[in-house]
Amino acid sequence: MKATCHKYILNFKQPSGTSRGVLKTKETWFIILSSEGKQGIGECGILRGLSIDDRPDYQTQLTYTCENIDKGLAFLLAENIEFPSIQIGLEMAFKSLEAENDFELFPSKFTKNQDLIPINGLIWMGTESFMKQQIQDKIEAGFKCIKLKIGAINFKTELGLLKGIRKQFRESDIELRVDANGAFSPENALEKLKQLSEYNLHSIEQPIKAGQFNEMAKLCEQTPLPIALDEELIGVFCVTKKQELLQTIKPQYIILKPSFVGGFAGTDEWISLAENQNIGWWITSALESNIGLSAIAQYTYLKSNKMPQGLGTGSLFINNFQSPLQVKNGTLQYTKNNWNFNL
Repeated sequence: MKATCHKYILNFKQPSGTSRGVLKTKETWFIILSSEGKQGIGECGILRGLSIDDRPDYQTQLTYTCENIDKGLAFLLAENIEFPSIQIGLEMAFKSLEAENDFELFPSKFTKNQDLIPINGLIWMGTESFMKQQIQDKIEAGFKCIKLKIGAINFKTELGLLKGIRKQFRESDIELRVDANGAFSPENALEKLKQLSEYNLHSIEQPIKAGQFNEMAKLCEQTPLPIALDEELIGVFCVTKKQELLQTIKPQYIILKPSFVGGFAGTDEWISLAENQNIGWWITSALESNIGLSAIAQYTYLKSNKMPQGLGTGSLFINNFQSPLQVKNGTLQYTKNNWNFNL
């Protein structure tokens, strides 16, 4: 078996705003396996500035991984414990190599186009008019769950956007989620949560920055609005530490990005721990290309979670790969096997 790694830059169709800045490009890496005339491909979905493995030695680690590919998946997963995006790239590549059909890693009714995955419509930060237009577009496209990134513009303006939606649509018509990406301070977070809760929101992601365990635990205890941990899970490798985090903070939900939390095996571990503590969860992509997104969607379907998942990011890029994925009526569907893996 031989392995090589390749860098690829995804270009956004339009700059996409978060509380950490505006994204115009997204770097990603691919591991290509070849063995006995077959080829496997896996995406290492690193997100610079957020992934725990955004380190100076990232490419060196990738090269080491490819040079030692003959030592097998179990060995390499252990060697990459601090590089979760490489772990998921390896899992994909090995499964891809064994797949009977092009990149059908987790065969199911989803990959046979016999079932679909409900997803949320993502609203990026920007001017009030830009966010209003996105909201209108998502509702017209059939989304029943909308997620707004908040924390970058005036808070009253953001409340106004939520109020506008609730004037038109009841909670039973449109589910609303918001993602603060840690934008609130511990001092003002509870008051902001109280104001947000007036609009019958499903949940808020990461209201304060990660790493403030006591403050977050207090918020989760007092909140009038369910809190979902996201960035809080990044960089927690040991199962004991994962359990300790959940027991300390006691969130209502956790959000799992497989590229950030140790791939499919790491996600399985978080799900097991969360369910043991009656903590809800859902899965989201982390701006991977359609290759990584497809693998994550296939895996997600097998988890049988009926909540809307965060898997609608495939249409963000102008140079994404042709794939069977299609967003239709607020769902992700796997239409036909029309892959194009030209890197």
